[in-house]
Amino acid sequence: MAVRTLAEIAADRTDLDASAVGHCEALLRDLGLLADLAFTDLILWLPVWNSGGYVAAAQVRPSTAATRYPNDLVGTFTPRGRRPELDRAWAAPGLGQLAPRTDPLLPAAGEAVGVGRSANGPWIAALTRSAVPAARASGTLERAYLQAADDLFAMIRAGDFPYGEAGGSTGAEPRVGDGLIRLDQAGVVLFASPNASSAYRRLGLATDLVGAHLGLISGRIARRGGAVDASVALVCGGRIPGEVELASDTATVTVRSLPLRGAGRGRGTVVLVRDVTELRRRERALLSKDATIREIHHRVKNNLQTVAALLRLQARRLGDPGAVAALAEAERRVGAIAVVHDLLAQSGAEEVAFDDVADRLIAMVRQTAAPEMGQRSIVRTGTFGTMGADRATALSMALVELLANAVEHGAGEVVLGVGGEPAARWVTVSDEGAGFPTGFVVAESPRLGLRIVETLVAEELRGRLVLDRVDGRTQVRLELPAPEPASM
Repeated sequence: MAVRTLAEIAADRTDLDASAVGHCEALLRDLGLLADLAFTDLILWLPVWNSGGYVAAAQVRPSTAATRYPNDLVGTFTPRGRRPELDRAWAAPGLGQLAPRTDPLLPAAGEAVGVGRSANGPWIAALTRSAVPAARASGTLERAYLQAADDLFAMIRAGDFPYGEAGGSTGAEPRVGDGLIRLDQAGVVLFASPNASSAYRRLGLATDLVGAHLGLISGRIARRGGAVDASVALVCGGRIPGEVELASDTATVTVRSLPLRGAGRGRGTVVLVRDVTELRRRERALLSKDATIREIHHRVKNNLQTVAALLRLQARRLGDPGAVAALAEAERRVGAIAVVHDLLAQSGAEEVAFDDVADRLIAMVRQTAAPEMGQRSIVRTGTFGTMGADRATALSMALVELLANAVEHGAGEVVLGVGGEPAARWVTVSDEGAGFPTGFVVAESPRLGLRIVETLVAEELRGRLVLDRVDGRTQVRLELPAPEPASM
């Protein structure tokens, strides 16, 4: 059975309103950060609707310490009295305070932190902290982590965290182990972890971080790269929550600011720092690769259109109707391939939306077969969806042949239909003509176009070509299985 979401558990087991559930969901996004700072497992408990106990709605394990709960507890129910720390958290406003901390730095037993939306409750949820006993005394880095965790838990009790306003995102959010900086109320660095100091060194900072104003030095670094994001100094200085990215000639670093707010608290800001130089280099390499692929498709399309134009010019110089018709067929085939490469060049993806291909093929056949068309029409029904470039190329060549044949040898309206599931898709081209003669066999036919279609369907698409008469209409049906998965 799939693990249920927090919203699903809250709707089924609690009386929490939508605002309370939204607050818990916003908190859930930062539980991993809190667990890493506190070196502890965190479980978010919601009060059930009949006040008989609590249900676990979320669980996060720390990446900085061992876990006490190897099993998943999400969705489990705990009655009142079984976990005293949860009962104490709901007993009265203001409870759920953290006990004084001594070394070893983590408690073996759990403690509960109320989750509120105001300083005096009532609590909408509770977080239990349960850590494996520490094997050694805490060092400077561990104490900085734990102090940051305690300050954030205090904000959670008061309803000040998560933040109400939306902060910016870089798409590469820093993690606790990437680097941590502690600022005072003025934005001056009180503590910087070794990883954080190294990240700023790679950006080009020649002085120590401790004692420096982080917003000012981050702003100077940002100005080296050109235009400055106005929020850099505010975020890095601890004035507003959010994320920004700093880039120099040698490195790229993301910075996330967590201002510590609340009445009577002047605790400054927790700042997380992550060196994303290699990540951004890979992203630029991928963008360059995508641009190269698109340029290749664009050039292939241009070359194919040039070939089609040469075939058209050659046809105009010939007096033999048979030769003219042969060159016109060749021009259509080349044009069908060019259509696919044109759409691939525009999208930059490995797949193409074949509905666009089909519509452009229909327009191309209408234009090249204008004398035979007269007042007749070509319509499309159904949706193809997307498909890979190789499959799209083969199908487009097959369809342009079938549509041209229906216009040249058929009568009435021509219908291009598609249906079925991706695992067993079918495509039909039908018209109101007399149809194929009795005993007609494609392999023995003098029509090169149909033989090309049968070869493409069988060898490239792994499908089957069926000639039929359905509801008084001549129909050519392509039965196409799902594409085979690409080999690794």
